[in-house]
Formats: sequence, C-alpha cells, structure tokens
Amino acid sequence: MKLISQNRKARHIYEVLDTLEAGVELRGTEVKSMRDHRVNLTDAFARVEGGEMWLHQLQISPYRSGNIYNHEPKRTRRLLLHKREIYKWGSQAEQKGLTIVPLRLYFNQNNRAKVELALVKPKKVYDRRREIQERDINREVERSIKDRF
Repeated sequence: MKLISQNRKARHIYEVLDTLEAGVELRGTEVKSMRDHRVNLTDAFARVEGGEMWLHQLQISPYRSGNIYNHEPKRTRRLLLHKREIYKWGSQAEQKGLTIVPLRLYFNQNNRAKVELALVKPKKVYDRRREIQERDINREVERSIKDRF
C-alpha cells in the first residue's frame, strides 16, 4: 500500500464509528498528480446523491506537466461501492445525523486508487478536552517512570 494523503485532523474532530474502503473514479492527469502527492483531504466529505456516493471538496492539484486537458482541482468524484454499502451508509448518515469523511487516500497492491471512508460523529468540546488531558497525564506518567529507572 502506497499512502498518498491522510486526514489526521479527522480523528481529532470526529469519533470514528465504522470504516470502509472504496475505489475512486479518476480522469486524465489526476492519477499522475496523485503520484506526486499533490492531494488535500482536509475539507473533503462524501454524500449519497441519486443512488451513488460522491466525494466532494477533495482537492487534487493540476498536473504540472499537463496540457489544456488538465482536470478541475475540486470537482466531485464518484466513489465505487456496492449498492447495499451505499444504501446502508447513506441511510445511517441521513437518519442518525452522521457524516462520511475520507481518512486516507492510497494506491493498493494493484495500483488502484482507493479511499478509506469513515462514518463519523462529531466530538463534543468537552470530549476533546478530556482526550487532551488524558494524553498529558499519560505523558507525565511515562516521564516519571523513565526518570526512576
């Protein structure tokens, strides 16, 4: 697996409930631009529209050596999933008020572009603060143990 881009901010802002791997329908020079790691996942999200799942706000910068047929950087891209997966995730996102967010974009063993999607629920502010507080406490404990030995 060759990692292209990762959405690190998503795990801090959201609580991940479920993950799923999906293919991405790409055009022209998008693959070459992805191989150059010119991708931004931070604002991206997925939505079900017309029985298909679409990835919005995924920015793939234009290929540097491209020509007039370069791709549009923030166009919506179709995700390749089975109908039952689209229905299941779409209904959960709609009914429970959840969001579908991409976590990672990578090439698999067969050099196919894949995206790891997550069904997420936003964390409350106090949950984030508690998480930071626990992390700080664990760091202090590790330091004290390290200093003793």
